[in-house]
Amino acid sequence: MEEQLVQLLTETQSSQEGPRKNAEWQLRQQYGNPDFPLALVSVAVHGDVPVNVRQSALLYLKIFIQSCWSPQFDEFQGQQFADDGRKVQIRQALLDLALTGRDERKIENAASLVVSKIATADFPDEWPALLPTVLSVVANGTDSQLHGALKVLAELVDDCFNEEQFFRVGRDLVKAVHNIAVDSKRNPILRALAVSVFRSCFDTLEMVMEDHKAEVKAFAEEALSDWMQFFENSLKAQLPDAPSDEEEQYASAPAESYRGWVALKLQVVKVLMRVRSLFPSTLAPYSQALFAATWQELSNLKPQYYAMYIEDDRQGRLEDADGLPYTLDFLVLEELDFMQACFRAPPVRKELEQQLHSAGGAKGSWVTEVMKIAVAYAHITTEEEGLWDIDVNVFLSEEANVTANYTPRTACGDLVIKLGEWLNVATVEGLLAYTQTLYTENADWKAKEAALYLLNQLLGDFQDVEKEIGEECAKGYVDFIRHAVQEEAVLLRARGYLVAGSLTRTSGDALQPVAVTFMEASLNAIDQDPSEIIKVSCIRALQYYLAALPTSMTHPRQGTVITSLAGYLNTRDLSDLMDSDDLLIAIIETLRDAILLDTSSCLHNGGLDLLFTIASKGAANFQIALLVTETFEEVAATVAATGADRYALLAEKVLPSLMGAFDVASLTEENALANLAAELLSVLADNGSSPMPPGFVATVMPRLNRLLLGSHDDELLKSATAAVQHMLSHDPEQFFNFQDQAGKRGLEIALIIIDRLLDPSVDDNAAAEVGGLAAEVVEKAGSDRLGPYLMQLLQAVATRLATAQQAAFIQSLILVFARLSLVAPQDIITFLADISITNQSGLQVVMSKWLENSITFAGYDDIRQNVIALTKLYKLHDPRLSSIQVKGDLVIPKSDRILTRSRARQQPDQYTSVPAQLKIIKILVEELLSASGSQAPLDPSSAADLEDEGEDDGGWEDDSTDFLDLGSGMTKAQLMAFGAEDGPGGVRGRDDETQAYLLEFFREQAQLPGFGEVFGSLSAGEQEKLRNMSA
Repeated sequence: MEEQLVQLLTETQSSQEGPRKNAEWQLRQQYGNPDFPLALVSVAVHGDVPVNVRQSALLYLKIFIQSCWSPQFDEFQGQQFADDGRKVQIRQALLDLALTGRDERKIENAASLVVSKIATADFPDEWPALLPTVLSVVANGTDSQLHGALKVLAELVDDCFNEEQFFRVGRDLVKAVHNIAVDSKRNPILRALAVSVFRSCFDTLEMVMEDHKAEVKAFAEEALSDWMQFFENSLKAQLPDAPSDEEEQYASAPAESYRGWVALKLQVVKVLMRVRSLFPSTLAPYSQALFAATWQELSNLKPQYYAMYIEDDRQGRLEDADGLPYTLDFLVLEELDFMQACFRAPPVRKELEQQLHSAGGAKGSWVTEVMKIAVAYAHITTEEEGLWDIDVNVFLSEEANVTANYTPRTACGDLVIKLGEWLNVATVEGLLAYTQTLYTENADWKAKEAALYLLNQLLGDFQDVEKEIGEECAKGYVDFIRHAVQEEAVLLRARGYLVAGSLTRTSGDALQPVAVTFMEASLNAIDQDPSEIIKVSCIRALQYYLAALPTSMTHPRQGTVITSLAGYLNTRDLSDLMDSDDLLIAIIETLRDAILLDTSSCLHNGGLDLLFTIASKGAANFQIALLVTETFEEVAATVAATGADRYALLAEKVLPSLMGAFDVASLTEENALANLAAELLSVLADNGSSPMPPGFVATVMPRLNRLLLGSHDDELLKSATAAVQHMLSHDPEQFFNFQDQAGKRGLEIALIIIDRLLDPSVDDNAAAEVGGLAAEVVEKAGSDRLGPYLMQLLQAVATRLATAQQAAFIQSLILVFARLSLVAPQDIITFLADISITNQSGLQVVMSKWLENSITFAGYDDIRQNVIALTKLYKLHDPRLSSIQVKGDLVIPKSDRILTRSRARQQPDQYTSVPAQLKIIKILVEELLSASGSQAPLDPSSAADLEDEGEDDGGWEDDSTDFLDLGSGMTKAQLMAFGAEDGPGGVRGRDDETQAYLLEFFREQAQLPGFGEVFGSLSAGEQEKLRNMSA
């Protein structure tokens, strides 16, 4: 059987799909064969079988175990392997394979993973000897055996131990790995692996800390008391000399030793960072010694780092087969982050503040020494220099901080920013003092560039928090900037232009006398400098000048900026721009700022032409499309505000480009271009004059009609529908008088479009704007023009509402009835009561959907219209409405069991049933609170939770909850803010008009007989809200 398995496992790695799929199927058919798992083990342990096939055998064994070993696994398929005798053999064979130390690490690692999977189900009941065996090997094994044992331990800690098991074995486990970590006779890479296992223990502690806070803290303090001296000694230990390229290439003994020591130090710092995040008060007493050791280590490593990454181009960011980082750049990165964290430790902070006070200023103090370290590691590496020279987009992404590439250079920027948040003036002065030293000593260009880069990062943070740099310091940098832009080194010149812009933006009026000169220099460089990096740096710097300088200085240069940007684009192959998103974003951001200086000028100075050119090349990029749309929204709104004549000029200017974009998109099937053109057309129509410019509808309707009747693209259909709605809203006569080539008039065309979008085959998202169009048709055409089609249209809307699922689509359809209810509420009730939808009363179907979804409406105007419509319906006191039962309040289940996702599916939410009249009042009470902009008070349990969270900071200031995800470039608070304004349950800003209307409504109702009974039917919370808001 083993030979057959070797053949099948080999075929699973075939590049040909047929043999590969067949082999995978045949392996699955073996699940019922009791010899199958042992045969896989035999293949895995056989030294003559190729390593990749042995790895594959262990992989399929893992899959088999998850599918058949125990019902505890989520992947369990119901056919249990129940041969206890064979299970014992499999467990022992796998453990031997992981612990013998005679095999390749790839095989040991794979075997360790399978052991941990089995242990998840069998330890300790069926496999009590597992941990004692592993710990025995850790204590007494050779280095080769020790590696396997540590890998098994790591997998067990990560995947196997529950809280009870961990606390039972935790002390023995921690002691065992501690003995390895401190044993100087052991290979340093194994000591690093031992420290890594210890760090994994803190992940387990974190999971159980909420329920066992005292026990966890006591365990951590006891464990750390034995480790802290080792951590400090490890940081103080001298790193060996870096190996040569040849030694690294051939993995010589010195190279292996160096890697091991780097990995060991790095794991130590990782543990310290983990401890600091969980138990800051435990680490605080050691913070000064650890800070001093880290500072000394970073000072000592500067020559090595410079030789390896600034002068040479050694490969960095490397990990070994066990996932342990072992290159110097990783170590420096971790130590810089730990140094930054130590700045928050009160003992460190107090000591440094005293030293700074004694020094009488930043110059010559420890602040300047920190800047030496920061500048040393902020040097541009040889690798970065090469990448930026090849692709300017990489350079721009680094400048805009939108890259996930976190390097020592970016870490130094963060270090200086954090220092600046703590010691604002001293940080700027210390950096200025060290920059002066660099220029006095005529340091190399990379050191000067690094100092200016750090200033740029600091100024960027100042801008974010609306802080300004002092006038004296700002002026102190002017000469350095002038010197930088005249240097031969391209990246130093680029940095000079960027810093000039940043400094102008964050120094108030201090640099205005020279800022215009700097701006002119940037414009000249865009036109004349041969370097691509210089040009794009100046394009980015222009944004700072346009934002910071008075309009009197920037407005006269609007045309020059646009001309420079157009000239730059003319030198580029436009087809290359398709892959240059970062460059296009930089150009369009600068163009946006220039256009918005005076939007009326863009009709003749080429600004809009350039905007649309960029849009045509970057339409597929969401950020570019968004920037184009936002810029055009501002242009359309401000131009339209100046009068109908200027709006007509705008329409005359842009309509040919937009129609051309539709035609090009149709020929090339570029959906993104058509989507953007439709969105821009919608913006243009939304800001239209009343009446619209002559011929506007005739120009755009043929193409819109073709798209709306033929496209299946959701976003395109939404934008095109909105454009038709806006035209109808602004100029119904021109719209209705339009006639296409087939002789159809505008009203008929609109009804055909609505009919298509209301078809159930059209996705809810695609039809999200059809309700607004239908409402406009009903309002503008009226019963006179629509005749019998009015009732058919309303019934079609009601019927589609019954099956609608998407929130925006539901809101769109409900607003058709809401807007009609503003003028004819009784007619709407009668109409809905007389129609039938899927054998139900139309009134029951529509009102249920309406009242269930009202509270999630978005948009101030829509919410206000809905609120007024509901009050009109309520005031009718129509018995047909009162007799309808709709979804009321959520029924909270009385259970102490944790509600898992599977239980939630089995137990869907239950709601009470209430009359529609009462539900309307409940909605209006909630809307009254929302319109006030009030936030619900923090309940006592939440307050207690917050108090508990801050209890163990031990005076070491914790990071805020605004954690930074380097991949997204956004903080948690920023992400949460997206749903806060209009999302379900979100808190809206104040809406005084709606609030005043609702207050008056409730005052009127309170005077009427019978409202007391309605008030008594509200929940206690609703009654309290109404009392508070009406007081």
